[in-house]
Amino acid sequence: MNAYLIGIDVGTSGVKSELYTADGICIASRTVEYPMYQPQNGWAESSCEDWWRAVTESLQVIFAALPEDGTVAGIGLSGQMHSLVLLDADYRPLRNAILWCDTRSEAECRIIEDTVGKETLLRITANAALPGFTLSKILWVKHHEPQVFSKIAHILLPKDYIRFRLTGVLATEYSDAAGTQLLDLQERKWSQELTDAFGIDLAWFPTLYDSAEVTGTLTHAAAQATGLPEGTPVVGGAADNAAAAVGTGCIRRGESYLTIGTSGVLFTHTGEAVTDPSARCHTFCSAVKGEYYMMGVTQAAGLSLQWLSRQLFPQLRTEALEAGENIYAYLDRLAAASPLGANRLLYLPYLMGERTPYLDGELRGMLFGLSAIHTQADIIRAVLEGVAFSQRNCLSVLRENGLEPTDIRICGGGAKSPIWRQIFADVLGKSLSYSPKDAGGAVSGVAILAGVGTGIYADVYKGCAAFARPLSIQENDFTRSASYEKLYSIFHALYGQIADLSHRLFHESIDIF
Repeated sequence: MNAYLIGIDVGTSGVKSELYTADGICIASRTVEYPMYQPQNGWAESSCEDWWRAVTESLQVIFAALPEDGTVAGIGLSGQMHSLVLLDADYRPLRNAILWCDTRSEAECRIIEDTVGKETLLRITANAALPGFTLSKILWVKHHEPQVFSKIAHILLPKDYIRFRLTGVLATEYSDAAGTQLLDLQERKWSQELTDAFGIDLAWFPTLYDSAEVTGTLTHAAAQATGLPEGTPVVGGAADNAAAAVGTGCIRRGESYLTIGTSGVLFTHTGEAVTDPSARCHTFCSAVKGEYYMMGVTQAAGLSLQWLSRQLFPQLRTEALEAGENIYAYLDRLAAASPLGANRLLYLPYLMGERTPYLDGELRGMLFGLSAIHTQADIIRAVLEGVAFSQRNCLSVLRENGLEPTDIRICGGGAKSPIWRQIFADVLGKSLSYSPKDAGGAVSGVAILAGVGTGIYADVYKGCAAFARPLSIQENDFTRSASYEKLYSIFHALYGQIADLSHRLFHESIDIF
């Protein structure tokens, strides 16, 4: 029998499952989408049952493509980081999951810093308190939903809730646990100091594993729901960013990738733990055993384009459908009609606050320089450029910490866009590599980890080599890069001009008549 591997990524807007041969050929892929709920400004939630339904549907589809002489050797799990899943004593979700991009817990972040101090947080977790992280979300529930908090028996992350539904095991691994702000990064264990400080029961948290360790096997019930064989091994997997590093082969110091999904991430593998003194970038555990990475984050990358097509220009979806085009390919074509700089229009992509470098959950976005001359094409291009400028912020912070990203691989849904790839290359002033046939990323990364955990590959390096594919290069243009640098200086300066006003608007009590 030939061995095959499955990767599953529990994303913000959908689950993606893929079936791979042992030499890294994807023979089946299925994405099942689900809604993100926003009951209030700055809130973002998902239904755990939506995730499970999407997983079972996608697995049924890809398993049907398994050749008759094939067997599934193992499954790897990836998922959005930080999002909070609360279960009661009967393992039932107590509420919708509070997502990574939810910013309701700004006040709890101040409480965290006042209680233990920024220095303690950096010493233990290598990161500042942020509303995106899991700890502040737990405290928000404690303060605002005490009836829910009193029933908590288990705390999980999205991919680990799916692990529980597949295997009946409560487990996570170090790369995802590092994003909760409750893991001691150097000791690699849940922090008793932090849980004690905030009245959180250490027993609520799952067992910790390495990314390539087998954590459990498919139960009879999960086998019936998915069509997969009972007893199929499930490895630890990795948080989406750590998984994407494996999928793109960024597993040695300096190797980097830029991923454009719902959020945008500029990732650099550091090996040892490198911490930004101001915590503007994040330091987390890598999927490579015992190693670390640093990354800068744009909260609303692909989300900005999704917002534009669904809220600002919904008619474009109809036009794309009538033209027989994918909506994002259609937006690309429109954006190409606008010149560099979008006729002097800047977009600040702060739909859900911003992380790098501002750590500001109350910041909100804007179109700056808007005039009667501007067209749909200009606005679309400004959105593409604004996300790229935000990633240029991330590059600056990495450089300040002595890290110069090399061999940057662009992946994720945004990597499929030729115009966006070129904009990123020009704004960053660096050539980017990409796979023309496969955007790579988290799903292939956890499939590799499944292969390591089940003995198909000796280690993650051999696994990455097996999945390696020829890459194309998106060259940057030095003339365009120089022009973008001038626009970036204005983009970067705008934060200092609007931050206080943005906070006032966020908090101001306004009577509606």
